[in-house]
Amino acid sequence: MNYKLKISLLLFIGLTFQVVSNAAESPLGSRLSKQILANTQVTASSNFDEFLTQLITRNLVDEEQTRIVRQFQNNETLQGHDLHLMQRLLGLYTRAKYGQQAMDTLAELVAIPTFRNEEVAQYDNPEFHKMADKVRHIAEDFNLAFRNIDDRVYEISLDGSGNEVVGIHAHADVVPVTPSLWVLDDGTKLDPFKLTLIGDRMYGRGTEDDKNGIVVTLYAMKVIKEENLPLLRNFKLLVDTTEESTGQAIPYYFKSNPTPNYNLALDGGYPVVIAEKGFGIVLANFAVRPAKQNDVANAEVVNITGGLAINQIPAASVATITSSSPIQLASRLNALGKVFVAEKGSDFSILATANSQGVELTVKGESAHSSEPQSGVNPVSRMFVFLDYVQSQQALFKPNHITDAANYVAANWGVNYLGQPLGIDYNHDFMGPLTNAVTLVKLDDDHLTVGVNLRIPVGRASDGLRKDILNKLSAWKAKDNIASDFTVTLRDPMYRNPEGKWVNALLDVATENLDMPRQFGASAGGTSVHNLPNGVQFGLAMPDQKYTGHNANEFKRVDQFLVDLQIVTEMIARIGQMPSLE
Repeated sequence: MNYKLKISLLLFIGLTFQVVSNAAESPLGSRLSKQILANTQVTASSNFDEFLTQLITRNLVDEEQTRIVRQFQNNETLQGHDLHLMQRLLGLYTRAKYGQQAMDTLAELVAIPTFRNEEVAQYDNPEFHKMADKVRHIAEDFNLAFRNIDDRVYEISLDGSGNEVVGIHAHADVVPVTPSLWVLDDGTKLDPFKLTLIGDRMYGRGTEDDKNGIVVTLYAMKVIKEENLPLLRNFKLLVDTTEESTGQAIPYYFKSNPTPNYNLALDGGYPVVIAEKGFGIVLANFAVRPAKQNDVANAEVVNITGGLAINQIPAASVATITSSSPIQLASRLNALGKVFVAEKGSDFSILATANSQGVELTVKGESAHSSEPQSGVNPVSRMFVFLDYVQSQQALFKPNHITDAANYVAANWGVNYLGQPLGIDYNHDFMGPLTNAVTLVKLDDDHLTVGVNLRIPVGRASDGLRKDILNKLSAWKAKDNIASDFTVTLRDPMYRNPEGKWVNALLDVATENLDMPRQFGASAGGTSVHNLPNGVQFGLAMPDQKYTGHNANEFKRVDQFLVDLQIVTEMIARIGQMPSLE
């Protein structure tokens, strides 16, 4: 079917951060959308025209909507909200026809463990070669153009008639996993790299962050391609391979490829995020030193664990402690732990277990993405602060580099995530507060490194904030006479003008489908569009639900995945058919 639609200029309202939508202008509400999905039958051989005929014959659309559908089927000119209705119906059709197939494709991508291997460059990692082959096979099967740019970025193209390019950004890499933590409350053990459907949840690493974004875009492009729907501009799905680690792949791509005129990341929150906090890393390095003997302590902390990535708050932190009296030490640590937990909020646990070598000390919290430390309970910061608390109460440990690090965390970060102990706290009315999360712990034969992830709103110049942090850490170092050095890197926040036609079109698509208030959002998470022209986030997470990406037991809700598929299809059709995006 080849519909050569003539598209007129669409008028948009709502140029402020919050505008109440006029319900009469919505082409199709979520309630009617659900009725359509429940009362239509779409098979593998169905096409969009047959789907539309069902809507009319089964009286699923009213008289005015029937008129619009018949005009579309008769290849007549549509414009404004009449055209929006057809774009919404196209999204529903895509969901009805390809929802299950898209879920199956997501399972295939989740099965490829695309986390960073420190021993090999990402572009040489065999798992990413498997991912490239899989995405290429899918794209070519969908009659979409595919390019592999030196195993850094996978580019899938859907061409229109104009010169403008809209870049849709998603990423194939995921954060590492600790398999032992992938256990549900009922004891069910999960394989992080196998999509497991339990109830309405699809569990697996990458289901939420961000292989779902790859899948729904591919199927949206497939439908528009096979239905021969005309577009006035070109779309490129850019699949990043280093978003969770070095962030080098997208800049590498743009060294030899044009930058899209408009960029949106399917790697954040709905409805449309026009502001991203800046990203900061504070690294503290402590030279490994022999434990200092004293008359009180006969135990030594010899190992400690944290997050596997700077942007990952784990569910647990474990310290290994040698002792000549492990049973007595475990008993004293458990007693101190009980008091400490009560003082610090009782939303985490501390357990010391004696063994033949000493004691294993475990602090359990709740995993979270480091951009949202308030959504979890950080066991890493609590472990360090507890070790320092033990030293201040009973000095059970021989001082060494780990107790030095514990002193550092307790004095400068504490269990707080708003930067208050260091005195760097501030808040922005739209973007929210500065946050910090003690996440990364790396210990080798020579150094212990503790990494803190900052998310920085508009309100302070990065150079000034960096100097402030370094000055305060230097003052602590001089005061406590602890051998250490610090590295602070900060990236400026992103803040976009919300008055463009295209971002308001995105806002309409998302809020009307999701029954959300018509208002733009801000995010603590950074994406690959941060420094690109006209860059925004467009889903795919709901702002009122905890983000499970980076967590143990990461999952995507089935219904939300299907809604994402529906919304992204409508979005490409609508943005692609607007005469002007400015």
